[in-house]
Amino acid sequence: MEDIQQKIVHLASQFLQDTIKIRRYIHQHPDLSGHEQPTADYVFQTLENYGIKSYKALNNNAIIALIEGQKEGQKEGQTKTIALRADMDALPIKENNDVVYKSLIDNVMHACGHDVHTASLLTVARILNLLKNEFSGNVRLIFQPSEEQFPGGAFELLQCGVLENPKIDLMLGCHVSPEIKTGAIGLKSGIYMASTDEIYLTIYGKAGHAALEDTFINPLLIAAEILLELEHFCRNYAPQNVPSVLTFGQIEGKGATNIVPQKVDLAGTFRTFDEAWRTNAHKQIENIANRIATARNGNAITNIKKGYPVLINDENSTLKMQKIAQEMLGKENVLTLKHRMTAEDFAYYSHHFPSVFYRVGTKIDGIDCNLHTPNFNINENALQIAPAVMSYMAFRWLNE
Repeated sequence: MEDIQQKIVHLASQFLQDTIKIRRYIHQHPDLSGHEQPTADYVFQTLENYGIKSYKALNNNAIIALIEGQKEGQKEGQTKTIALRADMDALPIKENNDVVYKSLIDNVMHACGHDVHTASLLTVARILNLLKNEFSGNVRLIFQPSEEQFPGGAFELLQCGVLENPKIDLMLGCHVSPEIKTGAIGLKSGIYMASTDEIYLTIYGKAGHAALEDTFINPLLIAAEILLELEHFCRNYAPQNVPSVLTFGQIEGKGATNIVPQKVDLAGTFRTFDEAWRTNAHKQIENIANRIATARNGNAITNIKKGYPVLINDENSTLKMQKIAQEMLGKENVLTLKHRMTAEDFAYYSHHFPSVFYRVGTKIDGIDCNLHTPNFNINENALQIAPAVMSYMAFRWLNE
């Protein structure tokens, strides 16, 4: 496989400036979740330019394509298919970077690197299409919308059935990481990223004049007691060795110094790595809120929006991809990652197909450019590494 590795590295290097150009164009023209049609149109036309037929899905916000390997080898009826996924949506963030490719859309920015994912996968498609005579099997390309917004583009694509034919044997995806040095990648087998749920509590009391204690039921005090009890619950009742977070970041009670409001609204997030515990915790959150509110003659309404599930990397497939990446990058540049409390809608795929989701290093030395911030940016040398690694992973897996 040394010869094919050299070919892929050469092509990724040859196409680097094109990949940078694509990434910068997408970065300048970001689309929010559910409104990705302009980016999808751009992806569609780029694939067309590469001689790859594709079609649109999810109200023209998603692009699906297929590259069929032409090499003889796999028996009829046993053709393997690997799916490669990139997300395309941006975030409602105003960009602070002073760069020539700065976002042209007010208060919208690719602050999570989805422009990088899309540009990289387009180059992967270009490389594998040129090499299709040298592998057997299928490469499914998925350019997905709405990773940043529930219910998630992955869920919607699975629901509408566009990924069913041909059957997917392995799903592969990656995400940029400003914490990892450029030139390296990171993987973790098994449970990797957390589930994520939105927790909304409305606590009702009785409004009144703050000076007349006998006339009101203060929902602020009820809310405070609920928050403390929920903090205690999450810290002390989560299963051993199952990291969990229950954090409330918003509280709103529209009273005043001398006015007790009728209600208080709370909003927070619950994240964990165990689906059974997740389900049980939802019930306990509601029970605790109801119990405390009732004891204080108030009322609690709980609304839990169940988000993305736990992301599980198939252990055997992750080990294979780790070894394949080491062949190209060297062992020192293939890192073993820890659990990550952030969430990803790629997790839905991992509950339907053997999946591997990994991180690609994009670190810019000496510059703080974290994800989901106005200053997020990447070392563009990663735009050579990322397509090369994914192309080689897909090629090697298909030719096993």
